[in-house]
Amino acid sequence: MRHAGTGRPPRRRGLGATAALVAAIFGGIGLVVSLTGLAIQMLPRHFSATQQRQILAWEVSKRWRTLPAGEIFPATVRYPLSSLVLDDLANVNLQAARVGIAPQATCAAATDEAAARVLDAQGCQALLRASYTDESATYVVTVGVAVLGTTARATAAAAALNKATAAPEPGVDAASFAGTTAGSFGNGERQLTKSEAAGPYVIMYAAGYADGRPRVPIGNDTYAQGEMAAAAKGVQQSVASTLGAPPQAPHCPGTPGC
Repeated sequence: MRHAGTGRPPRRRGLGATAALVAAIFGGIGLVVSLTGLAIQMLPRHFSATQQRQILAWEVSKRWRTLPAGEIFPATVRYPLSSLVLDDLANVNLQAARVGIAPQATCAAATDEAAARVLDAQGCQALLRASYTDESATYVVTVGVAVLGTTARATAAAAALNKATAAPEPGVDAASFAGTTAGSFGNGERQLTKSEAAGPYVIMYAAGYADGRPRVPIGNDTYAQGEMAAAAKGVQQSVASTLGAPPQAPHCPGTPGC
């Protein structure tokens, strides 16, 4: 018996249409997964405490390579002259001027023998130096940056250098520059030496007279010792604050390539 109307039986849906439907469903699922992944990528990334410490340490440890020499050793440095030196008068701010920047050297080549042993034992990578004079051009200060790689190594090296009983303490070699006020400053003219850790660096100074006089006891000359130490510490702290200052906490928006 035939159906009324067209006179032909109804057509059944073919396998091709079913396959297309299945493909569309899986395609939609794939799109949803892709969009979800993209959304996750766009969310802020959260670093663990360990990762943050590693990133901060890396940022500080690379500064000696990435910062210009003139930024590590600025042309001028302001430093206070203590009221103790000025017979209880108010503190006075003075200015040290850079004389020159020495070429990069190894720690063994730019420190005395005793300091070199300590620094090399802690894996010293390089040593940077510059020399300054105080505002009156009476004193010369050589500041040195020993690159140790880690804060622990720098701290250990600075402690070992500062506990020495020799006078002056083991430290950075004087850097003289011919034709300048630092032209007569050598290791035999070092009156004061000191070291301190700043992150993965040991910042050292050696200070003496600009007129080339050899080391003499100045402990009884409170003014000379105080003024020389003030200039030396001011330069040392300026370099330490540039290289050792903690950077901002790491933040990454999580976008590709971040």
